Amino acid sequence: MEKIYHILALIISVGLISCGSNSQITENGDWQSLFNGKDLNDWIVKIHHHEVGDNYANTFRVTDDGAIQVNYDGYDEFNGRYGHLFYKEPFSSYHLKFEYRFTDQWLKDAPNYTYRNSGVMFHSQDPHTILKEQDWPISVEYQMLAAEEEGEARPTGNMCSPGTEVFYEGEMDPRHCINSSSDTYQWNQWVRAELIVYGDSLVIHKVNGEKVLEYTNPQIGGGVANGYDPDIKVDGKALTEGYIGLQAEGQGVEFKNIKIKQLN
Repeated sequence: MEKIYHILALIISVGLISCGSNSQITENGDWQSLFNGKDLNDWIVKIHHHEVGDNYANTFRVTDDGAIQVNYDGYDEFNGRYGHLFYKEPFSSYHLKFEYRFTDQWLKDAPNYTYRNSGVMFHSQDPHTILKEQDWPISVEYQMLAAEEEGEARPTGNMCSPGTEVFYEGEMDPRHCINSSSDTYQWNQWVRAELIVYGDSLVIHKVNGEKVLEYTNPQIGGGVANGYDPDIKVDGKALTEGYIGLQAEGQGVEFKNIKIKQLN
């Protein structure tokens, strides 16, 4: 019965999105810029081993040309300092657009998988509830990757799930990460990313204007996240809203043109 319920939920979600002018899901207002290109006053930093608000070694900074940059020039070692920069308020149903590219900076004591790897977390727990020794927020991730080995496919716009679960092709998928169908891009190439979220029903990932992945029913569950407050991790709880966070895990990266349009 549970499987039938989730299949029906998927059909209803897709029907709402595709029914045109009769849809209950509509665009609400204009695009809103989340980043003013000047400072991080609207953002909240949380770095593993540090308290909320401690932007250790100026990890997150603004470049002269108006991008948010993850920079490690103030680090002697990575030491597991997984970081996230959260926008100050949560969102539920929305269309998020941003552009990103990697830099040539990577800390060699960071785990190998972090090379040319970053992401944008969404439906995240409130950053103020993330404990000092919690590594990743309970959230869903739009994962960003770039080419690593010549001629080897490495898609971007993937889904990863620290402390969460999603349904893929009608069933709960046990994988921590689900690859998209995107092309492979070079590390220094600006890539246009889009994330379309309909509360706890349908999620769509786009790369350079093309849909590359979709899944449904984001909810709390699974593993990977560590050191969290157990009262926050209520497995099976639907994720209807949450915070958006830019990731830092040992690889330099830049974000720009971050904007959002809320959906009803």
